[in-house]
Amino acid sequence: MENLTLTVKKRYGSIADNVARGGQGSCGPGECGCGDPISSDLYSAAETAGLPEHAVVASLGCGNPTALATLNPGDIVLDLGSGGGIDVLLSAKRVGPTGKAYGLDMTDEMLALARANQHKAGATNVEFLKGHIEAIPLPDNAVDVIISNCVINLSGDKDKVLAEAFRVLKPNGRFAVSDVVSRRRDVPAEIRRSVELWIGCIAGALHEDDFRSKLEAAGFVDVDIEIVREYRAADARTFLADAGLDADAIAPLVDGAFGSAFVRARKPLE
Repeated sequence: MENLTLTVKKRYGSIADNVARGGQGSCGPGECGCGDPISSDLYSAAETAGLPEHAVVASLGCGNPTALATLNPGDIVLDLGSGGGIDVLLSAKRVGPTGKAYGLDMTDEMLALARANQHKAGATNVEFLKGHIEAIPLPDNAVDVIISNCVINLSGDKDKVLAEAFRVLKPNGRFAVSDVVSRRRDVPAEIRRSVELWIGCIAGALHEDDFRSKLEAAGFVDVDIEIVREYRAADARTFLADAGLDADAIAPLVDGAFGSAFVRARKPLE
């Protein structure tokens, strides 16, 4: 897990540095969040209007949790793995001045970028925290809603992430995250690793049934997993060819085997 964490941290630190210098958030063909269908067209023009450009280009997610999550004025929201801060800033607008949006990230470069974006946006109900999603630096029962955008799949200890999410949520708090999930168990390991590299850098996507089981084991109820974007073999054709794989031969193995999901759950009142 330590090596995985360091690799993710180095990768996203490099991306943040690139964006801060005026580059794009994507990291080249076949790498995290690059091109269709992973990170394109996730946010509407109305949502991004008024946001700092660096917050938009640094977005590397696989969904738009702020569009699907129920956020109310006065809510306290926590974004796990907040990156450049786009989902934090969007959440802050929706919860209003009586609410608050936290962003949690382990990468110094991303935190610096996010805080600069916060300053440019003039968001006063936002706070970015340094830490790991496996050890959230907030007290028990502290937030109303947890969001995340294609980050939990990068953790080497997903059980710990979900246990921490459960801990910091208030009773009846909502878990509403976008993440990559696998939909089939018959994809050979080598091909799975290659496709996951394309989808999310170092993704360790849970099968959707396993995600549900882990949430329930952590104590969550009302678990719902909705596939919002299914990845097809044609989407990965260029990457697979560049990786030295026969795209035509493996198409039946990967077609529809992974997708972006919106995952909802709730912490019980008691």
